[in-house]
Amino acid sequence: MSELAARKCKPCEGGVAPLARAEAERLLAQVSRDWALTEGARAIRREFAFRDFYRTMSFVNALAHIANIEDHHPDLEVGYNYCRVTFTTHAIRGLSENDFVCAAKVDLIPLS
Repeated sequence: MSELAARKCKPCEGGVAPLARAEAERLLAQVSRDWALTEGARAIRREFAFRDFYRTMSFVNALAHIANIEDHHPDLEVGYNYCRVTFTTHAIRGLSENDFVCAAKVDLIPLS
């Protein structure tokens, strides 16, 4: 398990600055290469592909479980055989360490 995946999300009610691009890139290097910074470095995004709807929804349910435990919720786009996941910290309109902690935990979900 990665160092990030072993961490817990910290409550964020705003009042702090989002991560600078350099810090976001440093944390991005600690998660799967499939995660990418969005333009402006305000979010990270990854697309997952599956064989069928059942596997897609199994993944979404596992991700939802992680999000609820961490109390840090992504934006999801879900279709028959795909799920696009976007993490950002809404309270600060940008990235926080919590986004990378959750991405690292999502990386641990089996995809088969």
